[in-house]
This record gives sequence, structure tokens and C-alpha cells, in this order.
Amino acid sequence: MPRRYAAIWFPQLTTDRWVRCNPALRDVPFVLAAPERGRMIIKAANAAARTRGIHVQMVVADCRAIMPALQVFDDEPGLPAKLLDALAEWCLRYTPVVAVDMPDGLLLDVTGCPHLWGGEEPYLKDIVSKLKGYGYDVRAAIADTIGTAWAVCRFAACAHIIEKGGNLDALLPLPPTALRLDKNIVDRLDKLGLYQIRNIVSMQRKALSRRFGQALLSRLDQALGQEHEVLQPIQPLQPYIERLPCLEPIRTAKGIEIALQQLLEQLCRRLAKEEKGVRKCVLKAYRMDGNVQMIEIGTSRPSKNVTHLFKLFELKIATIEPALGIEVFTIEAPVVEDVPATQDVLWDFTEGGNGTAVAELLDRIAGKLGVQTIHRYLPDEHYWPERSVKLALSLADEPQTAWRADLPRPIHLLPRPEKIEVTVPMPDYPPMLFRYNGMLHQVSKADGPERIEQEWWLQQGLYRDYYCIEDEHGARYWLFRSGSYESGEPEWFIHGFFA
Repeated sequence: MPRRYAAIWFPQLTTDRWVRCNPALRDVPFVLAAPERGRMIIKAANAAARTRGIHVQMVVADCRAIMPALQVFDDEPGLPAKLLDALAEWCLRYTPVVAVDMPDGLLLDVTGCPHLWGGEEPYLKDIVSKLKGYGYDVRAAIADTIGTAWAVCRFAACAHIIEKGGNLDALLPLPPTALRLDKNIVDRLDKLGLYQIRNIVSMQRKALSRRFGQALLSRLDQALGQEHEVLQPIQPLQPYIERLPCLEPIRTAKGIEIALQQLLEQLCRRLAKEEKGVRKCVLKAYRMDGNVQMIEIGTSRPSKNVTHLFKLFELKIATIEPALGIEVFTIEAPVVEDVPATQDVLWDFTEGGNGTAVAELLDRIAGKLGVQTIHRYLPDEHYWPERSVKLALSLADEPQTAWRADLPRPIHLLPRPEKIEVTVPMPDYPPMLFRYNGMLHQVSKADGPERIEQEWWLQQGLYRDYYCIEDEHGARYWLFRSGSYESGEPEWFIHGFFA
């Protein structure tokens, strides 16, 4: 698909911002100034000031001689960059690729996006009308290349949508400065009477390179599409993203659900073609007031099941606040994984079991209770019980060793052994009584000891003698003695509970 780019220009970016914050300044001549070499120099002037002969780089004292009533405010360093960053984030509702063009513009890769708004003309009109509604003086253009869109946006009198293949015709009547050239190159071109790009195009490239350097040829080639130019987007481009603009602002949960259903169908249709599934998915709702509402889901295994993914999102739709209304929805999958054709067979956990249903059930539980409430453990090759298990990152993780099944192990293992008080009739005997959490337990049955030592290469310490204990009420516990009575007074701990 041929690339299409849009350039947006804010001729009065900082002064428009001042008027937005102070509406009383709308028709008042004012400037923004900053000290420079001991003098206050104008950095920006609003339209009312410019019509009276006040321009950028003039000295404030001279301007006040021309217009005593001129209002002067301190220029804020870094304000253009902050404003452009915010405006670039706002433009993400129109395309995922937005770059800042300092000091007063934005560049957008709009390939594949305008058709969602009914074509390039309504697409560009929607962007411009909304930005003007926010109080910004704005101009925009769309072309095959960044250079042509930039030039037409700033220097063309009309026709701001350049048809495919029309770069050269659009550039010919424009001045050389429209090629984004350095001022010294433009001045030299003016001295030679080269006032239009048509004069430059007709000259030999060797002569241009010799007189003006390679920069001129490079900018010309970029504008004509003969040299590739790369944008630096404010956010990394997500390869799996779908957009849905709304004809009317959406304010109801039912409208959000309909939009979500359509987006999921589009996304999963594409994932199915590429044999991939979602592991993480984000729905963004762009409101009329510029705010972005976002909800996110995760899956325990790659999924392209629209119904399942919709149910996970459905649990969180109530957290979206439509306010004045939502104008654009996007859904993106920042994390996807391959889904092999044999997936359903591989995920049969038991004979006749349905692994897909189990995975989707876990996703729904996690959506209601939180991901942190569900854990899966695998055996690990360590002797001490608390080190003999590890947390699985997903259902696809396979154990590297078998579970210990030749000796009894408790169904509930404490993360850390807890100290207890015991009464022991003789050394190396199981306890007769033990006190845990303030309660006294009388031992009726006991089995053991099972000696477990830790790996010497990890840590040096005492060995443990474990006992399976049953009290007078039939409750069963896993206790151990750390060390022996021969080496001093050992300590006793409770480490787990049997069913």
C-alpha cells in the first residue's frame, strides 16, 4: 500500500495557547518575550499584534514605541515542545504514527486510516475542525511524502490534499524554503533569482550539488519520494491495532459494547490469518474533551476467541467514563503469541479434558478477582520444601522434573516455617504436645523422622528432621526439628498442613 502522510502546522501555537487560558486576550495585541543579550526580544506575537507591524525577533522597547498599549508576557522556555507533545498524543486517535515537528508542527503517517472517516477530505476536515474548536489556528495537508505535505501545508494557497503521484506538480510553484532548507541556502538561491522550486528542478544535479551541497538534493529527493524519510513517532508503533471512529459521540455502555465487539472481530480476524493469539489487549476510548479512557485484559494462553475476549473486557466496561461522549475507539494487542494448528490437542490436560475451556475459565476468574489471585506451580530441583517449587509464568510452561511422590507432602505448605513450642519425651522422638498460634495440640499419632538437608553449595546450616503429626482432633501437620539435641537445644517449626 502506498504511504500517505499528513502535515499539521500551528502558525500561532504559543499565543493560541495563551488565548485558550486567557480568553480576554483574544482581540488584544500581545507578545511573548524573553531576554536576549540584555534586551527583551519578541518570541511570539498574536495576530492582532502582527497586523500592527509587530513581529518576532523585534525588540520590545521598539515595539512599545510603535504601540504603547502592547501587552508583553514572559515567554515560557520549552512551551512549544510541551504543547506539541500533548497535541501529538491527541492525534493518536487518528493514526498510531504521530511525530513532533519542532517548533510548530506535527507529522502523521495516515496510511490506511482516512477510509475509516469516509476518505481523506473528511478525515483532514475532522482533524482541522476539532483543533480549531480547541482555539488553535491550524493548517494541514496530505501527500505521498512528508516533504510535500510539509511544503503544501505551509506555502500552498489551496488544494491541501495532493493526489497520488502529484508531488512534483504541487511543489513547482512553491518557494525553495518549502523544501525545509537552511536559511543560508535559501538566501543564496534568492540572490541567484531562483525563487521557485521549478527553477531548481530544471537545473543539473551536479551543478546544484557543487553550488549548494548535498542537503538541497536530499531534501528535494525526499519531497519527490526518491529518498525515504523516516518519522520518529511519539509512541512505538503497535503492529496489531484496529480503529473505529463514531458517527455520533458514544455515551452508553451498550454503545461501548457494540464498538468493542466490532473491534475484536476485526482484530481476531487478522490474528487468525496469521495464526496468532492475544496475550495482552488494550481498549482505548478517546473522549470529546481530549481525555483517554483505557481498560486492559490479559490471557493465560494465546487466544483469538472473540466471545472469550469480549467477556474479559465486559467485566471492566463499567470503569469507562464517557463524559461528553467518546468519538474514537482503538484496540491494540501489544503482546501476541503464535497459535499452532495442533494447539487444541496439546492443551488437553487430561484424557477427555478441554484445555481451552480451562484456560478461558482462569482468564475470567482473573478478570473478576485479579491476576495475582491465580498461581500455578511447578516442581523445582531443590531439597528444602520451600525451595522445591517455582511459579509458572504461563500454562504452557512444562515441568523440568517430576513431583516428589514417594514420601508424604502436605497439601498446604507455609511460605516460611513458623516456630512452635513442643514437649518431647526423648531426643529424636516426635513431640507429645505442641503449641501453635496460642493453641495446645496433643499428639495422638506420629510418623518420621524424614531427614532433609539443604544443598551445601547454596547455604550452610542445620539439617531438618520432619514428622507427620496427627492431633487428638484428627488434624494432621508437618513439623520439623532443626538440628539435634546433641549440638544444643534445637528449635521446632511447623511447615505445612495435610488434608
